Amino acid sequence: MKKRITSIILLLAIITATFGLAGCSKAEDKESDDKTIVVGAGITPHAEILEQVKDVLAQEGYTLEIVEYNDYVLPNTALNDGELDANYFQHQPYLDDFNQENKTNMVSAASIHFEPFGIYAGKTSSISDLAEGAKVAIPNDTSNEARALLLLEAQGLITLKKDAGLTATVLDIEENPLNLEIEEIEAAQIARALSDVDIACINGNYAIQGGLSVSDALAVESADSLAASTYANILAVNAGHENDEKIQALVKALQSEEVRKFIQDNYDGAVVPVF
Repeated sequence: MKKRITSIILLLAIITATFGLAGCSKAEDKESDDKTIVVGAGITPHAEILEQVKDVLAQEGYTLEIVEYNDYVLPNTALNDGELDANYFQHQPYLDDFNQENKTNMVSAASIHFEPFGIYAGKTSSISDLAEGAKVAIPNDTSNEARALLLLEAQGLITLKKDAGLTATVLDIEENPLNLEIEEIEAAQIARALSDVDIACINGNYAIQGGLSVSDALAVESADSLAASTYANILAVNAGHENDEKIQALVKALQSEEVRKFIQDNYDGAVVPVF
């Protein structure tokens, strides 16, 4: 009987110890998660900007992990699936469209910078030299397509329906005096397609990746325009996590004077801080 009782006591002790260790492990994992910030980012300028705050966050006990993406879908999918704590690559209109189309619930934690959208020369070196039927490349996603069309309208190349605004598509073009051939292309691929079109409307980050400078553009959005506030690039998180301690630490680091100076010194006007 004594041997049996002793065996039971030993078994209980082992079980208690095992669960105790498991509990410690889970607590340690949670603490590690709370101190690790995994952010999905566009390669340029987003990941480059994030690199500038790694040391600042480290001093506060946080480890910043940057996952680079070269498209506009995967970083939102990964954030929604919980693989990321945040992402930094998009503006609010794009996020709104993505949420609506995919029934996701991601929100902005902060606005960081604005990338002036530009018209760049391909086969034709100036807007005034565009011929009848010239090819014009624009992004094929809803929010950036509208932005491109508004910029083309501002240059007098097309006229859009009166209330088209930020939801404009090629179907909203009312007047097209030169019968421009509008080609809708995935945003990340447009810079590579420049040699195949006469002009192209390119997002600031993809222009930089394509070796273009804002000074090369034939026309750009004004930094004090409605676009500057509407299309500011944001730090996005899943709804309910905006005020998480680590997210707020990241926001504070990104909206610092050091980051402002880095942006102003390194992107020649192609990236403009909005904080």
